[in-house]
Amino acid sequence: MPRLLRSIAAIALTAIVLAGCLPMAMFASGSGSGYSGLRQDWGTYVSSGNVNALCISPKLRFVIWEFEGHFGKRIVMNSGYRNAFHNASAGGADNSYHTKCMAADFYIPGVPKQELIAFAMRTDSVGGLGCYPGRNFIHVDVRDRPRGRRTPVTFSGC
Repeated sequence: MPRLLRSIAAIALTAIVLAGCLPMAMFASGSGSGYSGLRQDWGTYVSSGNVNALCISPKLRFVIWEFEGHFGKRIVMNSGYRNAFHNASAGGADNSYHTKCMAADFYIPGVPKQELIAFAMRTDSVGGLGCYPGRNFIHVDVRDRPRGRRTPVTFSGC
């Protein structure tokens, strides 16, 4: 009986968490000139046909929904899942979170990159953040933060 109660409590908690972040992301807009000509891959706007948005871990999906809900606009993914060959040709790290379905490079049309960076720094579920000077997108991954760290692990110009 206690196991059943724990299962019911876990399901209820999951429903509450989903209810807290999913509705705002559902109202995120994907309209306007910033989205014209873009295609979708598995419900996510992508910047090119080379972007794979299928393999996104649940934790990463929740992070994306947090961004979309906060800014009221859909993200546009520049890079999602990469197989080893694609990762090497893109210049990715050998142990890249892109190869583990745990990272995405994205921007939101009309939202300055500095606002995306500031939001990522305040979002507990963002484990890693890359900022790439001269590029319009940020890298977000859902690695575990080192013990005691209150902000994401940052690299590449953050």
